[in-house]
Amino acid sequence: MNPAGIAAVRQEWDAIVVGLGAIGSGAAYWLSRRLGDRVLGLEQFELGHHRGAGQDHSRIIRLSYHRPDYVRLARRAYATWAEVEADSGTRILTRTGGLDVGPRDGAIPIADYAAAMTAEGVPFEALDGPEIVRRWPQWRLGDEHIGLFQADAGIADPNRGNATHQRLARGHGATLLEHSPVTRLRDVGDGTVEVDLDGGATHRAPRVILAADAWTNDLLAWFDRRLPLTIIQSQVTYFAVPDPAAFALDRFPIWIWMDDPSFYGFPTYGEAGPKSAEDVGGAEVTPETRTFDRDEVGFARLTDFLARHLPGQLGPEILTKTCLYTMTPDRDFVVDRLPDHPGVLVALGSAHAYKFASVLGRILSELAIDGSTPSAGELGHFAIDRPILLEANPATSFLV
Repeated sequence: MNPAGIAAVRQEWDAIVVGLGAIGSGAAYWLSRRLGDRVLGLEQFELGHHRGAGQDHSRIIRLSYHRPDYVRLARRAYATWAEVEADSGTRILTRTGGLDVGPRDGAIPIADYAAAMTAEGVPFEALDGPEIVRRWPQWRLGDEHIGLFQADAGIADPNRGNATHQRLARGHGATLLEHSPVTRLRDVGDGTVEVDLDGGATHRAPRVILAADAWTNDLLAWFDRRLPLTIIQSQVTYFAVPDPAAFALDRFPIWIWMDDPSFYGFPTYGEAGPKSAEDVGGAEVTPETRTFDRDEVGFARLTDFLARHLPGQLGPEILTKTCLYTMTPDRDFVVDRLPDHPGVLVALGSAHAYKFASVLGRILSELAIDGSTPSAGELGHFAIDRPILLEANPATSFLV
């Protein structure tokens, strides 16, 4: 652990991470494994806060994705989480199997997922609706439905994962500061980036990683750059179901409904009942205008869907939690250097990155320290200056 007050006397660092949510905490950990006590992490709120996107009991982790690059990245994500679990003694992943399911002509082409997994040698099962119902009688489906089952899918626990990254980073010597909002960033032109904090302190490093999610454009403004991001207030709901055993971890897989609207859900984990939600179903907001209130229209869409296809997952509401989805127009990530400021790296998960949080942190550390990464082949779609991110009002496509 760092001695009390070290951050008050030290101003020079080898790397600074701004934003200690999912990806930023991962970056702080992987940087600290190589740079030790020369790493500073900054969080504008308290660690583990619920104002952003990365805190709850569960997020989906899966090898099933719509492109081979995501499948390859997911494979490395599993291996990276395994290293974190070994380093910490904390279990973060729970395998339940995963079901991609929907209409044969759904808005999200299930065939793309099958093709990507086939290309990367990932085993899976193709199922029709009646077979899904036979294996998981919680579902109500017909011949018009199809699905894919992949046995390695499951749950990644953000509450455990984020806290573990932070604890390990500090164990390797990193300084992590809460309640430390950044008031200014500037590239001083000699290979150094200066970071001013509320309260007057200035810190310097040759490498600065921005992992601020919904607050990304606030930081990029210091470099005269803005990304065309859409921020929505999303929500998840836990239900007290009539038959809890039917949704136990060993009896029910995580699932994604491959249509528009798209829904997803989990077996019981972290609360007294299973969780489900609509993907990309909320109103557009800013971090300042968002609320923590339940969206009644969105809640009705979710419960109507469950009544049709998963009636046993309905019951009295245990709780509904809101979070922010911050999305690029194509919903691909951003993992890149600022072209005119090579000491600054930007990471944005586009509201489907928790499964990748540790591996993206690792990749950022590799790019920051080595200038390259073994995952270079998976980063081609994640450039910060790809054409769609240079448009003022690009068309959006959020279904993945």
